[in-house]
Amino acid sequence: MKKRIILILVLAFALLVAACGGDDGAASTTTTAGGSEGSTTTAASGDTGAVTQRGYHFIVVSHGQSSDPFWSVAANGASDAAKDMGVQVDWQAPGTFDMVEMSNLIDAAVAAHPDGLVVTIPDADALGASIKSAVAAGIPVISMNSGSDVFADLGVLVHVGQTEYEAGLIAGQKFKDEGVTSAICLNQEVGNVALDLRCQGFEDGLGVPVKVVAVELSDPTGAQQTVGAELQANPVDGILTLGPTGAQPTLAALDEAGMLGQVKFATFDLSPEVLQAIVDGNMLFAIDQAQYLQGYLPIVLLTKYLETGALPLGSVDRVILTGPQIVTADKAADVIKYSEEGLR
Repeated sequence: MKKRIILILVLAFALLVAACGGDDGAASTTTTAGGSEGSTTTAASGDTGAVTQRGYHFIVVSHGQSSDPFWSVAANGASDAAKDMGVQVDWQAPGTFDMVEMSNLIDAAVAAHPDGLVVTIPDADALGASIKSAVAAGIPVISMNSGSDVFADLGVLVHVGQTEYEAGLIAGQKFKDEGVTSAICLNQEVGNVALDLRCQGFEDGLGVPVKVVAVELSDPTGAQQTVGAELQANPVDGILTLGPTGAQPTLAALDEAGMLGQVKFATFDLSPEVLQAIVDGNMLFAIDQAQYLQGYLPIVLLTKYLETGALPLGSVDRVILTGPQIVTADKAADVIKYSEEGLR
């Protein structure tokens, strides 16, 4: 773990040095797309000189849409890396959590033959063949966010993210330390292996069976009603949600039931609302996986890999950890600013 942290700090310092220098060159163009819609932004050069334009074109295919509060931060990271590295990055995602559509997007990316490909791997069975075809075509592939347990088998160079089971395990252990004896895990994408592993780790860390409750986050009112009905039918003293869009309707359901601050509650990932709830004492903690870095680092790694052939591997298992980072009340107030800026 210490080696991984040192690696990330060294890489961050190298990026800072690179961002402060550079040769003359034109401004770069970064294209980000979510589903069928996209936007183009022009990256301005820094005060000390224009960013060197490298001419590389990378494609990111994510299972999450850049319109989602979580994924918008990851997309910000990829966009900022494109500006800093002087490359073009296209962010693509299915309109919903749809593995068939996602595999088609990967196939289309392979056909376009970019200089590099970044993918999330929420379902290796559904996406494996498409990812392997990219590797077979000679396209360097890096995975991020989900897929830490399967990326190596698919020929992916390195994974940037957190190990999901271990993150869930830590959450369960912290709940156990708080005296929780019964809990539910709210899953917005049942079948997403990464999220399933979070709930499994949570159960193992808590040491008692945990019911997984499926929620539909495209309908926040319906999600709130689902949580409220579950609390009535199956009273528990602990709730774990797997993202901020699940945390918000859960907060509303607890408030409506008069249980806010009484039921131990935590979530994966950050939002200004989640952080404020932690500050107010209505949530125990949030598990931050630093998704901005998950979007940022693969673009830098691909750029330097193409230029030098070298790639930091994080550790023997080739996972560069960006989390889990536990955000509690003593840290939450300081993090709110960065969350509001789309950096955390």
